[in-house]
Amino acid sequence: MPLPQEERKYSFADYLTWPENERWEIIDGVPYMQAAPSPIHQEVLNNINVQFHNYLVGKPCKVYPAPFCVRITNGSENNEDIKKVFEPDISIVCNKSKIDEKGCLGAPDLIVEVMSPSSVKMDRVEKFNSYEKAGVKEYWIVEPQGKIVSVFVLQSNSRYGRPEIYTEDQKITVSIFPDLTVDLSMVFPSE
Repeated sequence: MPLPQEERKYSFADYLTWPENERWEIIDGVPYMQAAPSPIHQEVLNNINVQFHNYLVGKPCKVYPAPFCVRITNGSENNEDIKKVFEPDISIVCNKSKIDEKGCLGAPDLIVEVMSPSSVKMDRVEKFNSYEKAGVKEYWIVEPQGKIVSVFVLQSNSRYGRPEIYTEDQKITVSIFPDLTVDLSMVFPSE
């Protein structure tokens, strides 16, 4: 497939034509190819995913680790009109009507992004703004190198509040599941 053209705006319809073995995201019509995750990225992601998965067994909400397609719509469900397509590291969706054969159509309830050096701007700015505007209730940015997790919770004004910052020896009480705590001592690998 030829590389996307810079001046053109891409949509989910384009995304569907791209090779399945490549990971792409589209933000405001601009495509971004995702780099292969590092081993530490995968280890951290799996360790968080296990805790969510174990908690959600038998509950209506489901956890979906990457690769999992999330399409943020502007009110239209037409593939040509969807200009925001993400592959979050972890998505939790509680409304099963948002799930279809292509992934999630609409905002998940919680998203976790495990940051790599090449994704700092994307995770902290582009995705942050898109997830906030879409109404993702809780957004985690995980920094494997610093062993830090920033948790943003959507406030009543539809904006993320000041982040709660957690370190490797702490536990996070999940705002959308008040009886769940994620133990970070089980998330970050010891050297």
